[in-house]
Amino acid sequence: EIDIAIDEIFGNIAYYAYTPKTGEATVQVEIKNFPERLELTFIDKGIPYNPLENKDPDVTLDIEKRKIGGLGIFLVKEMMDEVSYEYADGQNILKLKKNL
Repeated sequence: EIDIAIDEIFGNIAYYAYTPKTGEATVQVEIKNFPERLELTFIDKGIPYNPLENKDPDVTLDIEKRKIGGLGIFLVKEMMDEVSYEYADGQNILKLKKNL
């Protein structure tokens, strides 16, 4: 689940944050002991974008009837214990927490 979340979030930053240009992204990883959990923080200075504001896709529909997009962040929100976003100091900051 953690691998999927990293791949999805970093892939979205690489593809969308600076389009059509390129830019930097930072990934911070912390392991907390009480309670034991992993905290991932993704930071970029790309286009301000809160992926948590998007409506979740209707996963009950047949795949042919679903709209393209949104499934990755939906999966991240389902797999992680906490997901939060803020835009501060010209940076997108997305935090994921997973209890171990």
